[in-house]
Amino acid sequence: MQFQVLKQRHRQERESQHPNLRLRVHRALSWLDRAEQADDLDGRFIFFWIAFNAAYATEIDEQRRLSEQETFKAFLEKLCALDKKKRIDALVWQEFSGSIRVLLDNPYVFQSFWDHQSGKIDETNWKNRFAGGKRAAQQALASGNTPILLGVLFNRLYTLRNQLIHGGATWDGSVNREQLRDCAGLMGKLVPLIIELMMDSPDTLWGGVCYPVVGG
Repeated sequence: MQFQVLKQRHRQERESQHPNLRLRVHRALSWLDRAEQADDLDGRFIFFWIAFNAAYATEIDEQRRLSEQETFKAFLEKLCALDKKKRIDALVWQEFSGSIRVLLDNPYVFQSFWDHQSGKIDETNWKNRFAGGKRAAQQALASGNTPILLGVLFNRLYTLRNQLIHGGATWDGSVNREQLRDCAGLMGKLVPLIIELMMDSPDTLWGGVCYPVVGG
């Protein structure tokens, strides 16, 4: 369990943190706590994703608003740059390398596969996109490019997130257990590390938080 250790550290450091960082970490930790308590894969993954969302989401002017995927990819790139001890690298390349390769080969967490199923694109199109994503991941694997690999990986995680949040899957259903197990396991290690890296970098600009606390 990572929550208790990180929460204790946050209590010790929060008064010296920028208010935006303090609120991000506080919210992310609350959802990390809930995720660690969940005894089902669906709940764990959803709560881990909310914790991740609480960490990265920013308030951006509508005219300059990035897509959600572009936003969290930029956030992951920033974290990799700040990670001087290469802890994200170790997690990706050592502990979860096998699970990541399985996810990258799984069409059920690839959005274009579902776009084909609903008739939005043809079979050739989705297969070309799938092959292109795997090539990008393989090139990242070959060169040790963690931000690129994380970008491809989180596209897959985002598809699974959408399936669950938008009711496109059955709770505790048998058809998606394998990808949920791998994704929840990865997020369970990555989200606490993200929160830790943010607290390690209190002088970094993280941007304004969404839905700031207002007085009643």
